[in-house]
Amino acid sequence: MSIPNDRKYASSHEWIRAEGDVMLVGITGPAQEQLGDLVFVGDVRVGAKLAAGDTAGVVESVKAASDIYAPVAGEIVAFNTALNDAPDQINGDPYGTWIFKLRATNPDEVNGLLDAEAYQAVVDAG
Repeated sequence: MSIPNDRKYASSHEWIRAEGDVMLVGITGPAQEQLGDLVFVGDVRVGAKLAAGDTAGVVESVKAASDIYAPVAGEIVAFNTALNDAPDQINGDPYGTWIFKLRATNPDEVNGLLDAEAYQAVVDAG
């Protein structure tokens, strides 16, 4: 699966993409592949103010549970409630399925994250 160039990435395997004045956040294809079939996505608190790297929620699969981190500082303004009933949407389309929306405290902070090529290098390094 190729890594899209239209967003930025955290080394903790989240992607972030601007949509208007908010940022969509999801997990990457390599993260989804390692987790396997997702059975739960949640514990995301709308209204929570997070620093970059803070835990924003959790994804659980048949294999493991993993925290989802805020790639940049900001306030969670929405959770993708469709994931309550169908967390496996992420398995089918990890780059087309956002988990939460974040209003970034400083939108320019996104520029400090990895581009697709740099993220691929992180994945390749294991």
